[in-house]
Amino acid sequence: MNAPSRYEMFVLNDGEAKVEVVEDTKIPNAATLTINKEDHTLANMLRSQLLLFPYVQFAGYKVPHPLEPRVVLKVQTDGSRTPLVAVQEAINTLLILLGKVRSQFQQEAVRARALEGTEDQFAGAGEGFF
Repeated sequence: MNAPSRYEMFVLNDGEAKVEVVEDTKIPNAATLTINKEDHTLANMLRSQLLLFPYVQFAGYKVPHPLEPRVVLKVQTDGSRTPLVAVQEAINTLLILLGKVRSQFQQEAVRARALEGTEDQFAGAGEGFF
């Protein structure tokens, strides 16, 4: 089969960096980030969050090949912040948002258990899920 093993899709090789940043020399305030061992899930969240910031002029990503576990993220800002700072702010914002989602999920799981009166239906829901 052509597909790499699942292990190779998530574990970094020796000496392989998680993120590589290359400043664009032709476009001002732009950079290309290559994120290894990630896919559309992370890239689309980052792109969407970056586009919510007023200082981000462009944010887009691509997956060069479906069998290669990496994404290429391009970011351009208006100059008030660097592209790398914009990505860091997007990551921090997403961490807060995902923490809220986790908390709400756990609250709803507890509420559903209380309403149903049965432990079996949602046993362990929200515990260790994230």
